[in-house]
Amino acid sequence: MQLYHRSAIANAVSLDHAALEAVEEGFAALGRGNVIQPPILSLEIAASNGEVDIKTACIKGAASFAIKISSGFFDNPAKGLPSGNGLMLVLSTETGEVEAILADEGYLTEIRTALAGAIASRCLARSDSHRVTLIGAGRQAELQLEALRLVRPIDQVAIWARAYDKAQHFAHHLSKRFGIQAKAHEDIATACVDADVIVTATPSRQPLLYRDFLPRGVHVTAMGSDSSFKKELDADVLHHADCVVIDSLSQSTSSGELRGITQPRLQHPPIELGSIVNGSETGRHAAADITVCDLTGTGVQDTAIALFALKRLSHSPLDSPVL
Repeated sequence: MQLYHRSAIANAVSLDHAALEAVEEGFAALGRGNVIQPPILSLEIAASNGEVDIKTACIKGAASFAIKISSGFFDNPAKGLPSGNGLMLVLSTETGEVEAILADEGYLTEIRTALAGAIASRCLARSDSHRVTLIGAGRQAELQLEALRLVRPIDQVAIWARAYDKAQHFAHHLSKRFGIQAKAHEDIATACVDADVIVTATPSRQPLLYRDFLPRGVHVTAMGSDSSFKKELDADVLHHADCVVIDSLSQSTSSGELRGITQPRLQHPPIELGSIVNGSETGRHAAADITVCDLTGTGVQDTAIALFALKRLSHSPLDSPVL
């Protein structure tokens, strides 16, 4: 058994096209029905504004699979701690033996979540999309932008956060890091006026994005609603959309944005992202369409990125396994 810590994992895995393809193939396998994926085990720790999730999936034909434990304690930043943490176990599909422990402290979850957002935009956003609105100014919002730039020519960013000064600081940081135009806004509606892509990356429990905020032709990726008590999109956003896509129908209806939504009120039945990735379904049909993708985070993403990471680590001179 090998143990890898965050520093070695971060040296081996980053937001690049190879990692994106690995996660995309996980979605494709899910869309083909070649994945065994049980429901998420979720534990809310309300007293600490925290949650812990356990996710897993086995891709048929793969020699190994991953089990992930991830936590989100959203008051941690005020304590000088990251809000996310966790680790992944990689087990043999033949014997069940633990082959590796990826003590990544939530790093691989951050990476695969950002890549899922990029995959959603590659499938659904217009190819000429270059203006993105980020709702949220945390670590995942920045990673979403970085991953999105792998698949779309993003050069303008509008930002909204609950604290305007934080949005301003974030805009300055993004402008300096990526060499793009970045501007903070005091209200969400104004931030969304010219958006080609809108990404919501918050732990909100109340809707933030409303139908009237959406310009024609926009694509929305909602990242934050991954448990039964979170909500980022008003129901009319989904009812108004020309295409609604989810990573997992069962998850989105129980702990995602489709929770409580009557499907007959949607313009069309929701489509799983894996079905678009593997070509069996089509997402956007016209440039003026409004598309929405709700990503709750799937176990197959975790297995895909864990196996990708382990492959990279086993060939990397930067790794430091502990036997």
